[in-house]
Amino acid sequence: MMSMNDRALIGREVAGYYIEDLIGKGGMAVVYLAVDPRLNRRVALKILNPLLGEDDRFRQRFVLESRTVASMDHPNIIPIYEADSADDGTLYIAMRYVDGPDLRKIFYDRGPMTVSQVNRIFAQVAAALDTAHAHDLIHRDVKPANILIAAHTEGDHAYLTDFGITKHRTSLSGLTQTDQFIGTPRYMAPEQINKERIDGRCDQYALACVVYEALAGQLPFQRDNEIALLWAHLAEAPTPLTTLRPDLPLEVDGVMMRALAKSPEQRYDTCAQFIAELRDAISGTSQPYEFARVAPTEEARRRQPKPGGGKGILIGAAVAIVTIIALVAVLATVLRGGDDWTAQKGSAAVPIAFEHPADWTLQQQADVFVVASPHADEFRTLFATPVTADWANANETIKNTPEEATGFYAQTLDTLDPRGGAQQLQETLQSSLPGKVSVFSEVVQVSVGGQPAVRLEGSIADPQRGGQLDFTGWAVERADEPALVIYFCAPSRCDNALANRFIRSVSFPT
Repeated sequence: MMSMNDRALIGREVAGYYIEDLIGKGGMAVVYLAVDPRLNRRVALKILNPLLGEDDRFRQRFVLESRTVASMDHPNIIPIYEADSADDGTLYIAMRYVDGPDLRKIFYDRGPMTVSQVNRIFAQVAAALDTAHAHDLIHRDVKPANILIAAHTEGDHAYLTDFGITKHRTSLSGLTQTDQFIGTPRYMAPEQINKERIDGRCDQYALACVVYEALAGQLPFQRDNEIALLWAHLAEAPTPLTTLRPDLPLEVDGVMMRALAKSPEQRYDTCAQFIAELRDAISGTSQPYEFARVAPTEEARRRQPKPGGGKGILIGAAVAIVTIIALVAVLATVLRGGDDWTAQKGSAAVPIAFEHPADWTLQQQADVFVVASPHADEFRTLFATPVTADWANANETIKNTPEEATGFYAQTLDTLDPRGGAQQLQETLQSSLPGKVSVFSEVVQVSVGGQPAVRLEGSIADPQRGGQLDFTGWAVERADEPALVIYFCAPSRCDNALANRFIRSVSFPT
């Protein structure tokens, strides 16, 4: 059975396809850029984890349902050219190669999307899902990484991909015989978590999570660990979207509440209906979903304005609004540490330039790394001795002022291999960062400072006292020496906008 470990297949032939490069990698499969010499065309070749091939029922269903997907002719479903088992038992899918980013990369690079982009892209994704559902197929893993965006003359064109591991609508959700739990916890519907019977409305729930993320810049549920995340999907209400996007009408909350309902019976009949209702809510032409109207109390009636008092009320209201706006602006400035950022120009020892908030301080540890933080000396000391790190001061900050337990870290590292995959990167980081290092995300291919890079998320933890910092890291390929740049923060205190501004400011002086 073929190995799935690394880039060893590049330059080799698999099932008649010649592999040129690695596109992406996850727990279920590896996707390669390959050439089909029979038709002289480039394809995306997905090779499944060999463990999945050991499940005979999965193998049979995989080939049958992949061919069903291949038979669907829809402009927003990625065309599948071939799905089969190679001579050595390797399961593979050959599909159209799309030269464009997925939504995950777009979210990371650009943050929240505009309303027009959301309407345009997700109408296409919804149509693709409804078509699959009409063929009795359920995607089960709708997420930003499975939505590819190709630039066309008429605008962005969305392709829904990864239909190769689907389920028939009459199937139960849950585990395969090889204990592979199919789905992504961040976007997983309650009935999928409970391993109940599923239909297309579980895809609608996942789509609603992605739409929420596209508009808000964060997921409807963000938790410190997977168990808490799954519980939130099962039992907790998401933060109303309009609290994160106050420019949207309140009716949007009703639409999202329905699409994210815990019971599939309470959701929309189709994904297209959900997106159409969302569009109408944003444009102000829909009604709120099941919002109760409460009659005013006697006290409220007494406080209603008297005739003739309108001018004074308007002046008072205007003064109050101006005061509130001013207070909100001041508070926002204080909370994000000021509007001004300072440029760190890099040095010969650490040739990495970036910007950081002006009220942070910057410290360099010999010729090894630099750190910028509200507590730069404290975290410089922590990062300076990765093996014997003393977490005492950092733990105090994490506990007492967690909003200040944050910062940026940058160094060059000759042992770093940005193409090595999540496991190899974790092992490298373990020897370079303090405490126990855990990487809990897929590796995402991005660009940093004009250089190819990968992005990953994880945490570093004090193995003795339990203190923890979450991080987003970028391993960057450079001609001289790979670079490692990190945004770290206390759990539940991470700021995506801060991280995005930081990484967009990174450059590599020559």
